Amino acid sequence: MSDLILHHYPQSPFAEKARLMLGFKGLSWHSVMIPSVMPKPDLTALTGGYRRTPVMQVGADIYCDTAMIARRLEQEKATPQLFPEGQEAAAMGLAQFADQVLFQHGVAINFQPKGLAERFAGLPEQVIKGFMADRMALFAKGSASRLDGAVALSQWPALLSRLETQLQRDGDFLLGDYPCIADFAHYHPLWFVGSNAAVASALDGYPAVQRWMQRMADIGHGVASELSAEEAIRIASDAAPTALPTDAIASPGGFTSGQAVTVSAVDYGADEVAGSLVYEGAEEIIIAREDERAGLLHVHFPRYGYRLAAV
Repeated sequence: MSDLILHHYPQSPFAEKARLMLGFKGLSWHSVMIPSVMPKPDLTALTGGYRRTPVMQVGADIYCDTAMIARRLEQEKATPQLFPEGQEAAAMGLAQFADQVLFQHGVAINFQPKGLAERFAGLPEQVIKGFMADRMALFAKGSASRLDGAVALSQWPALLSRLETQLQRDGDFLLGDYPCIADFAHYHPLWFVGSNAAVASALDGYPAVQRWMQRMADIGHGVASELSAEEAIRIASDAAPTALPTDAIASPGGFTSGQAVTVSAVDYGADEVAGSLVYEGAEEIIIAREDERAGLLHVHFPRYGYRLAAV
C-alpha cells in the first residue's frame, strides 16, 4: 500500500485526533503542513475545495473528515481496534456527540476574549483579523452556528461531570480497558481547551478526566516524517486510485455511477466538492475528480454529516 500522508497544522484539534489515532495504530506517516486559514491551494488541488483540517492522502486517494480517516486507518491495520466489536454503534454515537457538541463547547471556551488574547499573543493584528474572518466564513454555509461563550461556560460542568463520573466508575477508557474512537473524539476538544493557558482551568476539578487525558496523550503520534506539499501532489499524480470497495449499496437518493455530483458538509465548512460519483456505501461516498497538478483522484467522504447533490 502507499504511504499515509496527513495534511494538517499543529494547533488543529481534529488534527490532534488524527495524529493520536495514527499513534494508536502504531503507524508511520508523512506530515504535510498546511495553512490554518484559506486559501490552501496545494490542499485544494487534492480535495477540490474541501477546507477542513485534517485530510489524509494515500497515493491518489484523499480522505476527508476524521470519521473517514478513522475507517481508513482501521483498514490499514485491524488491531488495535478503533471500532470495538459488538460496540460499534455505541462507539460511533459517542464519537459523533463529542465531535459535534463537545467540540463546539471547546471552541467557544477557547474563543472567549481571554482565550483569544492568549492564542494570538504577539501576533500582528492583521493575522488575528484574518483568522477571525476565516472562521466566520467557515460558518457562513451549513446548519451549524457558533455557540455563545456564556452558554458554553454554563453547560460545561454538565458535560465534564458526566465524563468524570463514568471514568471514575468504568475503568481507564470510555468503553472498556482500551481506547476506541469514542475516546479520541472526546479527547481532542479537551486537548484544545487544555492547550490554552488562559482557559485550561476549565478542566480543574475533574481528576479522573485529567488522568484519562494523560493516558490518551501517552499514546503519542506514531512515527512522522516531514513531506512537502509539492511532493505530496507529485505522489498523487504518479499514483492511480485504489480499487473501489465491492459492498456498494443502492443509492438512497437515486444517484447513478458516473453522475456529476457535489459533496459538501452539512454543518460547517460546507464548500462543495464536484466530481463524478463512483461509489456509495453505507458509511462512505467516493467521487472521482481530475486536477491539472494532481491528476485523477478519488475523494472519500463519510456518508453521515455530508450532503450528496446532483450538479
